Amino acid sequence: MTDDQRMDRDDREPDKHGQAGAARWAAYLDWVREDLAATVLALPDDVRRSSTLPSGWTPVQLLSHVLHMEQRWFVWGFLGEQVDDPWGDWTDDEPWGREEARWVVADHVSAEQLAQRLAEIGARTSGILRDFPLDATASPGGRFAADPPSLEWICFHVLAEYARHAGQLDVALEVRRPS
Repeated sequence: MTDDQRMDRDDREPDKHGQAGAARWAAYLDWVREDLAATVLALPDDVRRSSTLPSGWTPVQLLSHVLHMEQRWFVWGFLGEQVDDPWGDWTDDEPWGREEARWVVADHVSAEQLAQRLAEIGARTSGILRDFPLDATASPGGRFAADPPSLEWICFHVLAEYARHAGQLDVALEVRRPS
């Protein structure tokens, strides 16, 4: 049997022989976060702020969403720290199941500002992963009043969110390409 070497690999992906555990989680989260931000920043401003999708979200709104999402899970959720406007990426503080709830970004907020904030949140996440064991449980209060998850569970959840949103961005950009 031959070894099948077909593999589409991004050279920025963390090394498959790198450290396991929290260091690998931090590396993978950095990779997907930076790739998503770079994709949005590479777009012309008019494309960043327009949509071709029925839901109407834009790439800059997606960038805002992922930075708020990561902050909600790691800073507000795991650490239990209060954060300013944790649902600032939404038109509604209780967006689940509300058809009128949409992602939102103020006109004066640039994609570059959002990417910078996302990098700052990412640095905070990396610090958390450096300072806490993966089996540590999220602090009560903050986001979790009951049944707080482990840090590792949060890592899985956030990476899954990034994967979903990166795929959504890929599709949204594909829709723009001429046939």
